[in-house]
Amino acid sequence: MEPIFLEQALASFTERWSPRIVTTVNDYDVRVAKVEGEHLWHVHDHTDEFFLVLDGELHIGLREPAGERTVVLSRGSVFTVPRGTEHKPYAPVPTSILVIEPSGTLTVGDRHEEVPDHVDATTGHALP
Repeated sequence: MEPIFLEQALASFTERWSPRIVTTVNDYDVRVAKVEGEHLWHVHDHTDEFFLVLDGELHIGLREPAGERTVVLSRGSVFTVPRGTEHKPYAPVPTSILVIEPSGTLTVGDRHEEVPDHVDATTGHALP
């Protein structure tokens, strides 16, 4: 095992909304992704989803019992979307994120709207 440098991991691919697994901790994947534009409304029924913005800005739309709202995450910000919460990430500028989820979790959740062509419905890819 060797250290993984996140800048090098992010430089190894160009695809947007297509996360790479940088390591696994117990039964959780630590993934990095490059994102820009809209993802899609989706729900993870059985797990929370942790976001850390490494660079750029990430907006996450949330549909909660009290109504709809958006959280804005700048570089260095973290946010956890609670399980069962419908959410839609959006990046107004090129953004790099780190996400922690149970291994095997689909990027489009358990329930989602139609998956657009620019979103990779995956459980994560290995680093090249």
